[in-house]
Amino acid sequence: MENKNKLAFGRKNYILMLVGIVILAVGFIIMTLDNEQYGLGFMGITLGPIVVMAGFVIELFAIMVKDRTHENTQD
Repeated sequence: MENKNKLAFGRKNYILMLVGIVILAVGFIIMTLDNEQYGLGFMGITLGPIVVMAGFVIELFAIMVKDRTHENTQD
């Protein structure tokens, strides 16, 4: 009988994706907390975008990494 409960990613991938989404949200929140006019202060121009880029890197890593436990359950 074939396993019909096949998912594209493993548990590790989904956890990393959730972590990346949380970091993305934190980065956007940091950008909104800037008190300078038009968000041109340190938090709006430097810190927020760096945190957002880190979130995107984690998301890319979460998609590209192979979950070893997921590979072993396919046998």
